[in-house]
Amino acid sequence: MMFEKSALAQARLHELVPGGAHTYARGSDQFPEDITPILVRGRGARVEDLDGNWLIEYGMGLRAITLGHGYEPVVAAVREAAADGVNFSRPTVWELRAAEEFLEQVPGADMVKFAKNGSDVTSAAVKLARAATGRDLVAICGSQPFFSVDDWFIASTQMKAGIPGSYGSMTVKFSYNDPDSVQALFEAYPDQIAAVILEAATATADPAPGFLEGLRSVTDRYGAVLIFDEMITGMRWSRHGAQSVYGVTPDLSTWGKAIGNGFSISALAGKRELMELGGLNTEASRVFLLSTTHGAETTGLAAYLAVSATYAERDVVGEMEVQGTKLRRGLEQAAQQAGVSEHVVILGRPSCLVFGTKDHNGQPSQAFRTLFIQELLRRGVLGQSLVISAAHTDADIDQTVDAAVGALEVYARAVDAGSTDGLLLGRPVAPAMREFAEPRRLRQTVKTTRGVMS
Repeated sequence: MMFEKSALAQARLHELVPGGAHTYARGSDQFPEDITPILVRGRGARVEDLDGNWLIEYGMGLRAITLGHGYEPVVAAVREAAADGVNFSRPTVWELRAAEEFLEQVPGADMVKFAKNGSDVTSAAVKLARAATGRDLVAICGSQPFFSVDDWFIASTQMKAGIPGSYGSMTVKFSYNDPDSVQALFEAYPDQIAAVILEAATATADPAPGFLEGLRSVTDRYGAVLIFDEMITGMRWSRHGAQSVYGVTPDLSTWGKAIGNGFSISALAGKRELMELGGLNTEASRVFLLSTTHGAETTGLAAYLAVSATYAERDVVGEMEVQGTKLRRGLEQAAQQAGVSEHVVILGRPSCLVFGTKDHNGQPSQAFRTLFIQELLRRGVLGQSLVISAAHTDADIDQTVDAAVGALEVYARAVDAGSTDGLLLGRPVAPAMREFAEPRRLRQTVKTTRGVMS
């Protein structure tokens, strides 16, 4: 496959947009050099780029797509809502319908507030916790990569330029599946921790028996707020979220991604006594919770309602689990046949698979990861991860496995040689969250992309 028009467009994006993309995980540094497809459209599990290549996509909009690109019932609902106007000076009936539906979906919650981005609602949850407890510190799961673009979280990462240093002392970290590390924080910071926030599970880690129950107990004992980040798990682990899978109810939970099948909508849900701190029925100092111009525009709410209706009609999570299991089985067989089953490993829940790449010494390797992504792309698979959707057909799975067979043959040659030299056509990908930008080689930047976008 050729990616010439995409390369030109990517170079132009770097002139116009910091980082060349609007999400760091979508950046060109996350893909092989000069193989950075700029997409035009998507249908089901496939996307078309500027060069006319049709690629099978995994990752599905950073895990936001479960029903497939351009899923007609959702698109039709959005189109119908938009035709009647999208933003008004008073609440719309869409807000009532969506709130009723969402609170049926999340039975442990009493109230909900909608917004547009995951960061909006996680930061709102933290604000509620601080207001309710009168405390400042937030305990986050240190092994989980991302909770918000806001200062309370980013101050704890390597990319903290521009944030006052004092913010860094406001966030403390515990280890996943390590209840002793949580207990130690409460003992080290008595009466200072407002909230404990984490993903109940991740693509590569399930909660150990008793861990989430222990969090529920320790936060109750010390008077802190328990927050579950359901951005990824919500409607991918279950329609009702990871909290229903593992049987532990948080005080607050935050949702996004799959609830709109790619349309912009997020939600904060939780107990009435906490949520009302941002409302009109409180005697306490009011929290400026979420007050956004576009938080309740009608198309996002219509998208959510259409997604929810589809989940009521179909076992969407079950469909993803079935297809993900087929994908895992096929890729593991391909790795075994290529003799690299100890070097390319398939990890995670079938509805949210990822892959791990190791070099000839069995060590995690960005260069080997890049080689695998490169060879999949050259064979028609766009795969930063193996996150699937219910739109992935058996034919998509078969083609992906066929592509992996070829990619793994190249990978095996690199393992045998002890290096990716001569096989990897550029620099390795880099972690998205890092303090310093590494040198990047781009094609000569063009001053115009006239004709490229046609």
